[in-house]
Amino acid sequence: MKCLFLIAFIHLLLKCTGKPLSGDDSYRKISEDVKREIAGYSDIAKAIINLAVYGNAQNRSYERLAVFADTVGPRLSGSKNLDLAIKYMFSALQEEGLENVHLEPVKVPHWERGEEFALMLAPRSHSISISGLGSSVPTPPEGITAEVLVVSSFDELYKRTEEAKGKIVVYNQPYISYGETVRYRAQGAVEAAKAGAVASLIRSITPFSINSPHTGWQYYQSNVPKIPTACISVEDAEMVARISSQGTKIIVKLKMGAKTYPDANSFNTVAEIVGSKYPDQVVLVSGHLDSWDVGQGAMDDGGGAFISWEALSLIKDLGLRPKRTLRLVLWTGEEQGGVGAEQYYQLHKGNISNFDIVMESDEGTFMPTGLGFTGSDKARGIMKENMQLLQPINVTAIYESGGGTDIDYWVKDGVPGLGNCSPIFSFTFKEGKTVLRMGQSFKPS
Repeated sequence: MKCLFLIAFIHLLLKCTGKPLSGDDSYRKISEDVKREIAGYSDIAKAIINLAVYGNAQNRSYERLAVFADTVGPRLSGSKNLDLAIKYMFSALQEEGLENVHLEPVKVPHWERGEEFALMLAPRSHSISISGLGSSVPTPPEGITAEVLVVSSFDELYKRTEEAKGKIVVYNQPYISYGETVRYRAQGAVEAAKAGAVASLIRSITPFSINSPHTGWQYYQSNVPKIPTACISVEDAEMVARISSQGTKIIVKLKMGAKTYPDANSFNTVAEIVGSKYPDQVVLVSGHLDSWDVGQGAMDDGGGAFISWEALSLIKDLGLRPKRTLRLVLWTGEEQGGVGAEQYYQLHKGNISNFDIVMESDEGTFMPTGLGFTGSDKARGIMKENMQLLQPINVTAIYESGGGTDIDYWVKDGVPGLGNCSPIFSFTFKEGKTVLRMGQSFKPS
């Protein structure tokens, strides 16, 4: 609940004077007037804290999410379940009495994994846990049976290119951070295909595993042959690497029935609380409704979507009317590279000057410790003052970096952006040039 409290009140604070936080040198030193104005929101902050953490709204977002996830289930881009999820949320937002509830049509990829398995045939029989990667092509109906080449990095693959021809490349790359290591999932098939491989299997992008392969989107290149690709569990990747290190020949049979269909119709889901003084100026909060098909999508990103919704609910329950319009957007097609968000950006970028800040929650809903922030010294000073209002729940730290898949389009065009609230928020101002990549370390200032 502390996560959604941060979302709910921060829009009341960031632009309280009606002047931008960036682009004005007069804010390099925080005036006493600004400090007093920020401190004047103390009672509002406490009211939101009390309602979200201790009051009638306690656990509401969790309970809403549980019903949604149990009712709808996985929400893969292009699927009937995603259509059901969008209709579910459209009705829920209308029933709550939020304003300007509507759907904005977009096109999204439609890929299905089909039946899939991998079996090690030599030196012994062993079923390998796999999860096909989004947009992967299928194997031939009879599957692919080939020798394995194990590598720990792209550099090793490049050095052993001649060995890769006709083989299944298995990447057993060490996990450094999500942001750095995920390139093996995104680019692994392409790099293996360049070397002449017939398929690629990639160690799941995670530091922990219970023999549970992860999925995710991957990208082909038009001038490179498309080969089937999947993630395998950390345990299986390590086992195959150990066997290979002994000089033992490994044979694997891979079968994948993935299918790619024409792009499907979908929608971004939108609701608002219209601003009292600057209704044309927008503070956008968001999460994505789509998910992968191998789980319920409760964390990625049901949690982010529902705490963003809860932010509007808290404001409405308290009878507050923000100066600027608070807009909720529940994105579609995020897992395929933010395609729904990109189309939203293309549709609305003509009014970019009306977007005061964009926020996204998509890295898990855990206990927050503060705000991740990238921006000027003057803006950081204002944020530090704002964070003092969070002392009752001990969430006062300021961290570096910001960004997110669905809001990067805006951030790159100079709109201030808030990233995830778990374990922290991430924040980027117009002067900021760096963008958070998931899994990087945060440094408190």
